[in-house]
Amino acid sequence: MEEYFPEVDQIKFKGKESKNPLAYKYYNPKEKIGEKTMEEHLRFSVAYWHTFRGDGADPFGSPTMERTWYNISDPMDKAKARVEAAFEFMSKLGVKYFCFHDRDIAPTGSNLKETNQNLDEIIELIEEKMQEYDINLLWGTACLFDHPRFMNGAASSPNADVFAYAAAQVKKAMEVTKRLGGENYVFWGGREGYETLLNTKMGLEQDNIARFFEMAVEYAQEINFDGQLLIEPKPKEPTKHQYDFDVSTVLAFLRKYNLDKHFKLNIEANHATLAGHTFQHELQTARINNALGSLDGNQGDMLLGWDTDQFPTNVYKTTLAMYEILKNGGLKPGGLNFDATVRRPSFKPIDLFYGHIAGIDSFARGLKTAYQLLEDRVIEDFLEERYRSYQKGIGKKIKEGQVGFKELAEYAKENEIINESGHQEKLEAILNSYI
Repeated sequence: MEEYFPEVDQIKFKGKESKNPLAYKYYNPKEKIGEKTMEEHLRFSVAYWHTFRGDGADPFGSPTMERTWYNISDPMDKAKARVEAAFEFMSKLGVKYFCFHDRDIAPTGSNLKETNQNLDEIIELIEEKMQEYDINLLWGTACLFDHPRFMNGAASSPNADVFAYAAAQVKKAMEVTKRLGGENYVFWGGREGYETLLNTKMGLEQDNIARFFEMAVEYAQEINFDGQLLIEPKPKEPTKHQYDFDVSTVLAFLRKYNLDKHFKLNIEANHATLAGHTFQHELQTARINNALGSLDGNQGDMLLGWDTDQFPTNVYKTTLAMYEILKNGGLKPGGLNFDATVRRPSFKPIDLFYGHIAGIDSFARGLKTAYQLLEDRVIEDFLEERYRSYQKGIGKKIKEGQVGFKELAEYAKENEIINESGHQEKLEAILNSYI
């Protein structure tokens, strides 16, 4: 059997003093952080699309990536080689999960029947590899944005035939995800949005998306898929405005259509940036609404206005992300996948390892820092003190709904307001000292 990454051995933990770029400096899978191992806390997953489909092409240039499987002409043979390469890569990286879109793993046929047959054939090979390498499926999804039929969206399309095709594709993708033991199923509305309201019935499109989700919930129950259903917010790109703009927008949508009990959110750092939020903001908004399900752990470039999908190397941001995850009680059955691609000039196969190692170590370091912050109650004690006025007296009555405007007006007449400092700079300095 061909070896696709012959220059790489098993990636192991060597500690922060190691100079080996093919070793973990902070990620020690079996190290206990509290009651869980790092591996249990982080549940890392390799994203099949960028890692094994990314070719380095961009709107201004042709592909640059050197991958042996790109030289195979037959689409099914290429897909099988990609599976072989993927499981070798994940095994050497030491990651226990992967995730994919249906069209990532098998080529499109001349019709839906042939496409599904292609998918089934590749799934058989993936099943074998999952058993051979003891690697599991974190989540599956359907690619409802790439093909020209989805130019106007999928569930939001003005063409009912497109809606029907999208439903058929998701039906099959959910079946495949269940067959492979997937722990989650993700919906990303890649083109569920609009370019202009001049040709858009926004109300009808959102109603149709809700109907689509209702059908998905019903079918998951019908096939006894007990995995977690996830929606991934993104504000724009490829459409000008997408209906799953950010966490708050998705939560409002789900509550409007009484779907909130069926879905949690898969939150991506770069999508938060595009929405004008920090990653921490999106995670905390989901957490306090009991909707934090899983993470796309990449990062964007703050100087660029598009989805750059870079591997995360900013430990400040990974620390704050892990702080929210720890406060959430973890991610399971969700996990942390890297919707990230190596840069176009990083075209060698070994660069895939460098990128993933950097991202994994960044989150491992963030985990350790966040755990210590919580243990020391640095931020927690400050927050308790800052909001202490709501623990007694008039504040407690406000919290418990015991007063109205009349009572508060009388109270305000007799009491002087004394504000206290928020000490933002002090807290930022303390956080830096922990990092």
